[in-house]
Amino acid sequence: MTAADGETPRPVEPEKTLPEEGPERGPRKDARKVPDEIDAGGEEGDPLALRLEALILGAERRYTPFQAARAAGVSMDLAARFWRAMGFADIGQAKALTEADVLALRRLAGLVEAGLLSEPMAVQVARSTGQTTARLADWQIDSFLEGLTEPQEPGLTRAEITYPLVELLLPELEEFLVYVWRRQLAAATGRVVQAQDDAEMVDRRLAVGFADLVGFTRLTRRLEEEELGELVEAFETTAADLVAAHGGRLIKTLGDEVLYSADDAGTAAEIGLRLIETLGNDETMPELRVGIAFGTVTTRMGDVFGTTVNLASRLTSIAPKDAVLVDSALAEELTRSGDAPKSEAEVAGPGGSGEASSYRFALQPMWQRPVRGLGVVEPWLLTRRG
Repeated sequence: MTAADGETPRPVEPEKTLPEEGPERGPRKDARKVPDEIDAGGEEGDPLALRLEALILGAERRYTPFQAARAAGVSMDLAARFWRAMGFADIGQAKALTEADVLALRRLAGLVEAGLLSEPMAVQVARSTGQTTARLADWQIDSFLEGLTEPQEPGLTRAEITYPLVELLLPELEEFLVYVWRRQLAAATGRVVQAQDDAEMVDRRLAVGFADLVGFTRLTRRLEEEELGELVEAFETTAADLVAAHGGRLIKTLGDEVLYSADDAGTAAEIGLRLIETLGNDETMPELRVGIAFGTVTTRMGDVFGTTVNLASRLTSIAPKDAVLVDSALAEELTRSGDAPKSEAEVAGPGGSGEASSYRFALQPMWQRPVRGLGVVEPWLLTRRG
């Protein structure tokens, strides 16, 4: 989509004046000052928490939501929609927003005015960014606090230790976040460019796999919270590393389950078997089940939907422990690509090549069975040859 009348959208800059009812502009305080030099501004709340907030946001609280919307030149209704989409709590008309909030509103609204984004798409951008970064922020804080179980110096509180830690980490993590985002954006753009047509950008033929820890509900009753958290983290980390290393894409993690996709059946099959083999060698891990299906998948906002996804989930639920079940479509793709023989008779029987080593995988048909919502399916047991 291009800007209206072919004009290049004018760069968005912060306004130089504040609304009449807003606070007077004073010299900008340096958010990187030490805590004792930062004025909490008389706001209610924990002074140290306000100092940390000013450090992280790079500015102090200046605006109510109404003042911020007016300074940005955005209607209060649209501003509220953006803030809700980003996951921000309703603060009434408390003075809790900063210059950065004004600039963010102005940028989003500017993209809409320039015709680069529709208003609904701008709200979706705000929502997807808010949801992703909210989880990232929670994960990072939890990880950092795990390293602060004991104060570095006697008498210091955790909050007093956190301030200099955040001060040191913030600029480095900010740069790293932008770097990773750009790399992921480049990869996603590459997939779009390679698509044959617009329809393929949304509905694509993919392999989708679920990996599920067996007996996780029982584990939640038996393990301490810390032990359970460590197990889930180890599972998610191992799965994410294996999926990425072998050319797949991790769609999401659900504690005891991971969902991944791959462009071809062979990649998805290799990932499924690697998960079983790697986690099976870890005595601290429960048994694992994997289900993989191949077919048309709808991709939207980083997630996948459709019958193929549902089938992969159902296959996981009926798979034997420490085994991989695939659907007939994925089995056909493996035989078509030469990754698996159509049958063992093809390898060893009359007329067979006898070169079993040329195949990576073996497929064993299982009993057909009805699956809720999907009718009768024919699962195949996937194993590695040799």
